[in-house]
Amino acid sequence: MARDERAAPGQGRYTRVAIWLHWIIAALVLFNLLSGLLHDYAPKGLPLIPWHKGIGIAVLFLSLARLGWRLAHRPPPLPPMPRWQVGTAHALHWLFYLLIVLMPLSGWVFSSTAVTRRPLTFLGLFDIPYLPLPQSPDGGAPAHTFHVYAGWIMAALVALHIAAALKHHFVDRDRTLARMLPGAEPAVR
Repeated sequence: MARDERAAPGQGRYTRVAIWLHWIIAALVLFNLLSGLLHDYAPKGLPLIPWHKGIGIAVLFLSLARLGWRLAHRPPPLPPMPRWQVGTAHALHWLFYLLIVLMPLSGWVFSSTAVTRRPLTFLGLFDIPYLPLPQSPDGGAPAHTFHVYAGWIMAALVALHIAAALKHHFVDRDRTLARMLPGAEPAVR
């Protein structure tokens, strides 16, 4: 089995900014996945969808910041592992970046193109402007369909990501998970 030899012993860590953006976005994405799936079962009066929309916009802007940070700051090397795992890890991370930008954007599109617009606010604190798109009865249908399917793909990727991190930590006993855990060891600035 071929192994990737790029990683040196004593793995580095992600920067503090990358770590905190990762965990904040992760928490917001988990909330939005659950609120998107469970909003029909929520008690009447619980503002899940308005919160879902506001948090989605926060995910969009935090994700753009995270992507910019990632492009400007090289991540620490992966521990030695088979090349197929390295390739899979890189592909899944870039798919995450794509989805955490396109999912909120698609939600914003279908909220903006609805004939009957519902309030679009950031947690009731301030209004979020609608995108300058034409409103029509089916204008947001493709964006809504993408949003729903991408949500299921995101849920599967999150489960896979968590399973892989736990496998690296408990089975492989490498430093993959520790590179992204706050407080595991001093992070670089």
